[in-house]
Amino acid sequence: MGDRHKPKRGSMAFGPRKRARRQTGRVKSWPSNGNGEVKIQGFAGYKAGMSHVLIRDENPGSPSAGQEIRKAVTIVETPPLQILGIRGYHQTYYGKQTAGEAWASGEEIAEAQPNLVRRVPARNSHSTEEHITALKEMAEKGKLCEVRLIVSTQPTKVKSIPTKTPNIMELGLNGSDITSRIAWAEERLGQTLKVSDVFSNGNDLDVIAVTKGKGWQGSIKRWGIKLLSHKNSKRRRQGGNMGDFGTGYVRKTIRQAGQTGYHQRTEYNKKVIRISSPDEDEVTPDGGFLRYGEVTNDYIIVQGSLPGPSKRLLRFRESVRPRKTQNPVDITYVSTSSKQGV
Repeated sequence: MGDRHKPKRGSMAFGPRKRARRQTGRVKSWPSNGNGEVKIQGFAGYKAGMSHVLIRDENPGSPSAGQEIRKAVTIVETPPLQILGIRGYHQTYYGKQTAGEAWASGEEIAEAQPNLVRRVPARNSHSTEEHITALKEMAEKGKLCEVRLIVSTQPTKVKSIPTKTPNIMELGLNGSDITSRIAWAEERLGQTLKVSDVFSNGNDLDVIAVTKGKGWQGSIKRWGIKLLSHKNSKRRRQGGNMGDFGTGYVRKTIRQAGQTGYHQRTEYNKKVIRISSPDEDEVTPDGGFLRYGEVTNDYIIVQGSLPGPSKRLLRFRESVRPRKTQNPVDITYVSTSSKQGV
């Protein structure tokens, strides 16, 4: 009789499973695979809810090639982002560290977003031109290895979001050389950035977000382990063995109860089906999205599900492991039927 193969229940790939430190996801790396024009590599938006669409299957190897198929999709509202500054990095023995940054003038920022002072104090003695000149000099000497944009969200444009305090984040810049990227960003300081300037229909992107929190849960729900026998003397919803007697502690590989959900996760290669606005294509269902309301800004439709509950801020990144072939998308129908029985 051969040995029975029985892998452990529950993946140990994500550890420790504790609560995320912040509600907004953090992008830890940006792809460096472009040598052409300067382009932005990320964006952010608020999750509105899920729906379904009918698209024509353009995959020639699929059994349903050329036919209409139904797909579950997620609608994300993406109001414009405001470009606040430029930040340069240099390589050290301890990794990349900030070499310098240049911010837009405080008057431009204050007029566009008065609530930004909650996140960033007023910069009265900051000379934008001097700091940009310093970044260019470091780039010419080869001291900079990367340049990123500093942007902020504009939650005041979204009716469904309770908070009005902007989130500040970095976006990667790719293409050309470092000096060209700084000059490209200098021209756009203080301006707004739309999602259509970054992505287009049919693109693959990565989504970084914090998942829906479920609080403290037992090992059955947290890890999916098997229930013990009904003849067990104590409890059924727990692990059957906590380890050997020789070890003086419980190993971290033992499935135990603890925090479930509210973890940062990355979804790779999510396809963008549509980028549009409510003026062009209506996407809000009858009665509005459940626990969200109406979509009033530009939005994107992403195939499949995305992490987090409604109203959660999602961060998008250019795909770090793109698929070899990206088939075009032909949408024939977007459902706007009520999600709450209206």
